[in-house]
Amino acid sequence: MESYVAVFVLDHQGKALMPCTEKRARLLLARGRARVHRLVPMVIRLTDRAADTCAFQPLRLKLDPGSKTTGLALVRDAQVIDQQSGEVQTTAVALNLMELIHRGKQISEALTARRQMRRRRRSQLRYRAPRFLNRGNKKSGWLAPSLQHRVDTCMAWVRRIQRWAPVSALSSELVRFDMQALQNPEISGVEYQQGTLFGYELREYLLEKWGRQCAYCDAKDVPLQIEHIQPKAQGGSNRAANLTLACACCNQKKAARSIEDFLAKDKKRLVKILADARKPLRDAAAVNATRWALANSLKATGLPVELASGGQTKFNRCMLGIPKTHALDAACVGKMQAIENWQRPTLTLKATGRGSYQRTRLDKFGFPRGYLLRIKRVHGFGTGDMVRAEVPSGRKAGTHVGRVAIRASGSFNIQSYQDGKSVVVQGISHKHCRVVQRADGYGYFFNRADNTGREQARPQARNAARSALCLPGMNAEVSRAI
Repeated sequence: MESYVAVFVLDHQGKALMPCTEKRARLLLARGRARVHRLVPMVIRLTDRAADTCAFQPLRLKLDPGSKTTGLALVRDAQVIDQQSGEVQTTAVALNLMELIHRGKQISEALTARRQMRRRRRSQLRYRAPRFLNRGNKKSGWLAPSLQHRVDTCMAWVRRIQRWAPVSALSSELVRFDMQALQNPEISGVEYQQGTLFGYELREYLLEKWGRQCAYCDAKDVPLQIEHIQPKAQGGSNRAANLTLACACCNQKKAARSIEDFLAKDKKRLVKILADARKPLRDAAAVNATRWALANSLKATGLPVELASGGQTKFNRCMLGIPKTHALDAACVGKMQAIENWQRPTLTLKATGRGSYQRTRLDKFGFPRGYLLRIKRVHGFGTGDMVRAEVPSGRKAGTHVGRVAIRASGSFNIQSYQDGKSVVVQGISHKHCRVVQRADGYGYFFNRADNTGREQARPQARNAARSALCLPGMNAEVSRAI
């Protein structure tokens, strides 16, 4: 199986062409037919090719929206004829797999901190009028900043990939249609709860809430049973807050005993289960609030949009025997019979922001404890830039590639990933650094997947730029968009 990452290709005017393999990109750069346009994700620009004279294959960008992470997959639609039955099957050939990590929680916490500091200052200035009932400018379809961020980042990367590849169609996962209401519009009450999907929706809810493992012994990949935290014999109800998942062995051992009696020797697990039982599924609420906003934004692009249900995605993944990851879930969205070349690395896109307007750091009491630089650049470098530092001598001699954190003294810190761990090298002089890609509000690293199982499909991180920087043509005279 191929395990390469497809490289985006542009013509000499900057128009998108069909992606190519890493090997072909190296050959084009070595022969002088291409220039490096962008490092991560890798984009090259041909010098002797025009998009008007090229033929394109149908490319589809698929999305699996999530609260914390959204999966993206760029696939090529192919029609394959079955030699035995003669039927035409729709096959998706995976080209690029990406996972976009949102920063909605950080935005919510920042807004909360700002609100608290403003309230404190306002209480000390009595002449300022109190602020309340002044939020009447919220139009229909307004979303909270933490929720709007998820829609904006997804659309930002959809537009980016459109500039780098000739995307002809879009696919996105949407909430499952209400099949019971479609069959019987007059359905209501208990009949609505006990329809064709009775028990299935509850089980899926519990699987997501409890992490698809036994709550008592953390057993995975075993048949799980719905279990009452407080037994019905002792007055327990059938509410979702009183239900959990347990393997057959733990369910039999607990029987009709109370959870306090069953976990009397494991107080830590008892406290955790009781706390998790009361915790709502906030991620599901966030996805539910933003699903139509994202769908309408995708339709506004003018491309054909396919909206599929989560049940269809799970059916495709289970039928094809594909491990569960956000990127692979995105590849399984929509109607298809097969998927090829899904054993490939996944590029993680972590939203880091572009810095902070607040230049004063406060302690928990609201008093200043430190000050940031009043300027965003030192010696032409900015925090978040991807740099390559070649130190000739000393304890830190060698080549360091990663994100840079600037200092006023000109001695920078460089953060990289080695063997799945974040490594920070401090005290690198700006004289040894060279910018390879400007900061764009995201951090990048690859997940090298073995793709033989679910646990191996979440591999260790490595530096996303390390392999790309080994390409020929990365000399000083090469033009690139940074």
